[in-house]
Amino acid sequence: MKFLIENWYLVLAAVASGALLFAGGRGKTSGISPADAVQLINREKAVVLDVSEGEEFGRAHAKGARHLPLSALTAKVEGHKQLPTNKALPLVLFCANGTRAHRAAGILRKAGYEKAVAVQGGLTAWREASLPVDKAA
Repeated sequence: MKFLIENWYLVLAAVASGALLFAGGRGKTSGISPADAVQLINREKAVVLDVSEGEEFGRAHAKGARHLPLSALTAKVEGHKQLPTNKALPLVLFCANGTRAHRAAGILRKAGYEKAVAVQGGLTAWREASLPVDKAA
């Protein structure tokens, strides 16, 4: 107790930094790295979804990704054949740069897919990490 009283400023700094870390993590939408996405796919059998529009998806997408355009998600989430029926499965979401994937992740989390995450930097970051991409023939 004497230590706490004599070093109150250290205790205050520790509490403040912990509060900032906790607050910073809530509602965070920065997404996951391509490396973290690979781990989710390999370890937890995550479903990979690309929310780009048709032409973009046709040009290139992460290998094995299912196509579910963001425009289709904003209209209706339930009943899409590209979505797994098991809402506990992780969903890894892509688009060209990650912006639409973040929006889609929010929509899907509200619909009960609590493990929906966007890949930070989207397909661009995926390519920069030298990860497999399916390209148009």
